[in-house]
Amino acid sequence: MPIVTIQQSPRSVEMKRELARRITDAFVTTYGVREEAVQIFFAETDHENWAKAGELACDRSGGQG
Repeated sequence: MPIVTIQQSPRSVEMKRELARRITDAFVTTYGVREEAVQIFFAETDHENWAKAGELACDRSGGQG
């Protein structure tokens, strides 16, 4: 059973629905598993709790990492 964990900054529910659908379809097509076997976990971290290149995402240009 494939289990996918996605770590990201917050995204809309609509975007997560679309991504979950596409990831599930990819596993069904590529691995031949049933849709029910694919599990996806979204772990969202606010920009103040995410750093890249030593700089918090909330301090970067545009406020995103």
